[in-house]
Amino acid sequence: MPNGETGKLSGKTALVTGASRGIGRAIALRLASEGALVAVHYGRSTREAQETANLITQQGGRAFALGAELSHMGEIHRLYTMLDKKLQEHTGAKTFDILVNNAGIGRALPFEETTEEILEEILSINVKALFFVTREALTRLRGGGRIINISSFVTRSASPTAMAYSLSKGAVNTFTVALAQQLGARGITVNAIMPGYTNTEMNASAVNDPATNASVAAMSALGRWGEPEDIADVAAFLASSDSRWITGQLVDASGGSAL
Repeated sequence: MPNGETGKLSGKTALVTGASRGIGRAIALRLASEGALVAVHYGRSTREAQETANLITQQGGRAFALGAELSHMGEIHRLYTMLDKKLQEHTGAKTFDILVNNAGIGRALPFEETTEEILEEILSINVKALFFVTREALTRLRGGGRIINISSFVTRSASPTAMAYSLSKGAVNTFTVALAQQLGARGITVNAIMPGYTNTEMNASAVNDPATNASVAAMSALGRWGEPEDIADVAAFLASSDSRWITGQLVDASGGSAL
């Protein structure tokens, strides 16, 4: 892990939602390795989130864990109340620089089997929560800050067995472009990353099935599954000053899947 005083994100503070495992965890670790103080948000995975924060600390970085269910406005307000307190303790201010909207859920099932309850659940976390977590962040984000939304390559590739999930991520893309236009005057960039199939706990059953594993790997022009670190490296670039002239973009990080 680079020295926090020399990393590209030295002096910056980041909030990463859904950072207890998978892509969110990898992003939290990567941002911390560049010197950022990272707020590791989790919904229910208390142990995993604390392990992530502890690992960052053990490697010479700075982090703390925050738990809140994002499906209710009261919980989103509670998240920011806790964040304000923690940031005041760590930095002396309630402002931060980087918001990574990673928290999300997905259900793979046919269109005909998608119930109202399932659709509402997916939209509640993937769209509504992202919308209001971001809205609450705007009074706290410093000028020149970064907002990074995690979308999906399914927004450009037909996925009939993930119709509700695809719908929600399409909304994320639209939100990304509109928000980038609105926040440009403050020097805040807003971009979305679109991962493909990634080797995370969520996809464990597919990874462990030889036939499915091979089929998914073959979808990529690079012939393999994505790893969380593949996405985290893109997030680190978008969080840094290296990406200062990039905003309102949907960055495909699927290894050339379904080209």
